[in-house]
Amino acid sequence: MRVLQLVNTPRSFFDKQVEALERRGIECTTVTVPGTHDADRSRSATDYLRYYPDVLDHSLDGYDVVHAHYGLMGPFAIAQPERPVVLTLWGSDLMDEESFVPRLSRLSARLSDEVILPSTTMSAYLDTPHQILPWGVDTEQFRPIDQERARERLGWPQDETTVLFPYPPERDVKNHPLAERVVSRLDGVTLRTMSGVPYEEVPYYMNASDAMLVTSKRESGPMVVKEAAACNVPVISTDVGFVADVLDEVEHSYVRDGEAELADALSDVLAAGEPSSGRSSIVGLDRMGEDLESVYRAAIDGR
Repeated sequence: MRVLQLVNTPRSFFDKQVEALERRGIECTTVTVPGTHDADRSRSATDYLRYYPDVLDHSLDGYDVVHAHYGLMGPFAIAQPERPVVLTLWGSDLMDEESFVPRLSRLSARLSDEVILPSTTMSAYLDTPHQILPWGVDTEQFRPIDQERARERLGWPQDETTVLFPYPPERDVKNHPLAERVVSRLDGVTLRTMSGVPYEEVPYYMNASDAMLVTSKRESGPMVVKEAAACNVPVISTDVGFVADVLDEVEHSYVRDGEAELADALSDVLAAGEPSSGRSSIVGLDRMGEDLESVYRAAIDGR
C-alpha cells in the first residue's frame, strides 16, 4: 500500500505515525506546505497556492490513499477525485471557533471517506461520522528512567523538589506566569522550563522532575502529557485538549482549573512522592500503525 501524506507543519507525533506505518510495509510520501511556520510567523496565502501544484505533481496512479493531516489540508486532498481521502483533525483546527478553520475542517470532514479524531473530547465539535484513534507514543523512548540518573545527566541537584513546565516560557498560550504563581504557593519547590531541547533528551527532563505542570490556555493535544504519562511522571494540567482523556484514570495526576486548585493538586502529588500509573493507558506506535492501516483499508473498500 502507498499513501500520500499531506501535512502543513510536520510534528514529532506525525513523524512517528509515518515511521509506524512504514514498519508495517506501507510506503509513505509526505508533501509539506512550502514556506515557514513557527511561533512568530504563519504561512502566507501564496504558500498555500504553491502547494496544490506540489500535490498534483505526485502521480496519484501510484497511491492507494491520500491522508490529509489538519483541517487546512483537507481541501487539497479532496480536490483530487481519484483516490480515497482520510482526514485527521488535530484539535485547534476543529475547536478554535475564533477562526474560519473549524468551518473548513467540518466541510472537509463531510467530503472525506474516513475521518480520524485523536480524542473523544473533539467529538462534541464534529457531527460527521468519525473514528477515535489516539496518537501513539514511542514507549521505548518515553519510559521510566531512574530519577537520580536523569538528574545527573542534566546537572540538576539531587535533593531538589522539581516541577517541569515543558515549554519555552515566552509562549503566551502556554501561560508560564500562571505556572509561576502556582509554584510560588508551595515552599521549597523549583520550577524548571524546557526550551530548545533535542527531542531525544525530553524523557530525561521528564524523569528528572517530581511532577509536570501544564497551565496552557488552549491546546490541540498536548502530546507532552501522553509522553510524561508514558514515563509514569505525575502531571497536573488545566483542562485543555485531550488532557482529561489521558489523565482521568491515572493515579497521582490531576486535571484542575484555577490557580488555587492547581496548587492544591500539585502539593498533594509532591507530598505523596509516588509515580503515576499513566504508562499502562498509553497507546504505543505499533498499535497506532495497525489502527491506521485498518482505516486506510476501510477507505479503499468504501470506494
